[in-house]
Amino acid sequence: MHEFSIVQNITEIVLDSARRHGVEHVSAVEVEVGQASGVVKEAMEFAWEAVQKGTLLNNTVLRLIHIPLKVKCGICQHQYMPDEMYESCPACGETNPEIIAGRELRVVAIET
Repeated sequence: MHEFSIVQNITEIVLDSARRHGVEHVSAVEVEVGQASGVVKEAMEFAWEAVQKGTLLNNTVLRLIHIPLKVKCGICQHQYMPDEMYESCPACGETNPEIIAGRELRVVAIET
């Protein structure tokens, strides 16, 4: 479960930022998670519950913001939002997409 190491990294980022700014409690952390990031939301939430205990993040809410997959056809350049990465292009039928959005995995907000 690589989500555990991802959550540990997020925790380190948030704790480091909190220390630098003299924050004693964080109420929420918002993280963008792209559909093609390979992260399982439920596994991340489970890992968050385990990692935050005993830190100033205890009882901090983790808000996961879903970023849908958006691709551009490598042949005709049509942009579309497939359910799966290798769905054929609705404009030309090819399966040669370039990901435009959906790989994100980043902390976007820390609420105190």
